[in-house]
Amino acid sequence: MELNFAKVWAESSMVGKGVFVMMGIMSIYSLWVIVERFIVYTQAKNQSLKLIGSLSNILTRSAYQEAIDITKKYKNSHLAKVIAAGLLEFEAGRRDKRNHNSDTIVEAARQGMDRTAMITVAELKENLGVLATIGATAPFVGLFGTVIGIIGAFEGMAKHGGGIASVSAGIAEALIATAGGLGVAIPAVWAYNYYQNRVDRFTVEMSNSGSEMSIYFMKEAESNEFKS
Repeated sequence: MELNFAKVWAESSMVGKGVFVMMGIMSIYSLWVIVERFIVYTQAKNQSLKLIGSLSNILTRSAYQEAIDITKKYKNSHLAKVIAAGLLEFEAGRRDKRNHNSDTIVEAARQGMDRTAMITVAELKENLGVLATIGATAPFVGLFGTVIGIIGAFEGMAKHGGGIASVSAGIAEALIATAGGLGVAIPAVWAYNYYQNRVDRFTVEMSNSGSEMSIYFMKEAESNEFKS
């Protein structure tokens, strides 16, 4: 038996059609977030790998400004944002003739990286709440459509008797609403959990990079004594 969606749509109540439209919007929005976040995270990973390779020799030569310029080329890299924040703070403190306190300058760089890491994590989590909301609410929207469809089936039974024809439209509407709610929710929940794990990994990477840069700044402060 082939299910005719056009016929089900035509025989659905206005409330049932509203449920279908809402699930369609949720599905499209969820798909857009999934694709958009995938692109963002892929760029962040790829650019960060390139950044690390580019910075290794530059930092060894203590070429701070050159390192800052390199980070600007990788705007989508989460590590570039954190490292750039530390380098900018460290370079500014190093050039400040009024402040030659190495501990103060290194601490300022560390705090700059910490602030930037927190902001970057918030940016990486952008729209993930949408996936969580859709994953949590779509089954209930589908359940609401199921209830409406069952009500329609009983109304048809009351008007036309107990034949299968009188309840088929309402039952079909109910089952499609149930399947639709699950079909929207499952990919959203999977994507949310997967992307949340990726954000957690990015957070660890930024924390590790911040710690390594702090150690680097302390060594630079001790060796160069902030001479311009």
